[in-house]
Amino acid sequence: MNPQHPVTLTRKAAEQVQSIMRTKNIPADYGLRIGIRGGSGCGGHQLILGFDKKKESDLAYTLEGIPVYVDKKHMLYVVGKEVDFYEGADARGFVFVDSPSN
Repeated sequence: MNPQHPVTLTRKAAEQVQSIMRTKNIPADYGLRIGIRGGSGCGGHQLILGFDKKKESDLAYTLEGIPVYVDKKHMLYVVGKEVDFYEGADARGFVFVDSPSN
């Protein structure tokens, strides 16, 4: 993991994100938001991906030409994670895994 990048993307995940940004007409001033949802009660929190504009409370960096935004409040939960894209007979989609260098 690059110390300046708390979250990384595999090449396959980056290719899928770039494809989505092109085919779904994501505005040019949007980037990939990585964060959490939830966090209270028994369910805990869930890591999420989406497209959004940069906010004042975000850490921003670029991976594979993709602007990436992480809210500083979510950093504790996402640092050291890697976003991958899984394609199998049973499922297809983005997954969060621990970064190989952790």
